[in-house]
Amino acid sequence: MDIYAHRGSSGTHPENTLAAFKEAARLPVHGVEFDVHLTKDGKLVVIHDETIDRTSNGSGFVKDMTVAELREYDFGSWFSEDHKGEHIPTLEEVLLVFSQTAHHINIELKSDIFPYDTMEEKVLALVYDLNLETRVLISSFNHEAVRKVKLLKPELQTAILLGGILVDPLSYMHNVPSEALHLYFLTAIRPSVKKVIEDGGIVRVFTVNEKEQVEALQQMGVHAIFTDYPEKMLSYVK
Repeated sequence: MDIYAHRGSSGTHPENTLAAFKEAARLPVHGVEFDVHLTKDGKLVVIHDETIDRTSNGSGFVKDMTVAELREYDFGSWFSEDHKGEHIPTLEEVLLVFSQTAHHINIELKSDIFPYDTMEEKVLALVYDLNLETRVLISSFNHEAVRKVKLLKPELQTAILLGGILVDPLSYMHNVPSEALHLYFLTAIRPSVKKVIEDGGIVRVFTVNEKEQVEALQQMGVHAIFTDYPEKMLSYVK
């Protein structure tokens, strides 16, 4: 079972910052996962929430601020004083951290709340400019965005994120289309998800931070987990 560092090594460093990604980059885990939003001036930045309130000393929506305005805020001191001064990274900065590693890169498009125009095209252009297309996976709760990615670049790996339970998830995946299903732990432990695995679909589960969860998912045959503590989970999985 593969391990992805969720928002970087977000249990030990401030999530979705260069510090968290540099820590993840040094670990022998399979991959890394992070989230992308679009700024007022059309730039791609890496942050989970639609607002900066939770992970910075500022407030407001990412979509209402330029990159320069976002850079004025501290995205590290909320986690600890040791990380004071961390800024919000651009997608390019994060991809460059992993450009010389072998990590699989899961970019989640956070367009399920605000429909960011041209986000898919901008992300794909950067991925291909950096020659990372064979190592990148695009996922989203916005399944229209996943379909658009597949239409633009059929060869690129994709995944649909689900917060609920589907009666026939494999058929839904094929309809989007997408190769993989990303689920919460509690929605993953279901007969319908087990059937997805048995029928050849890829299932990855988030956010897994406990040994007991790892054991249950290994028994199911789940392909990968996303965890806030990638170094700790390495020993559990082994």
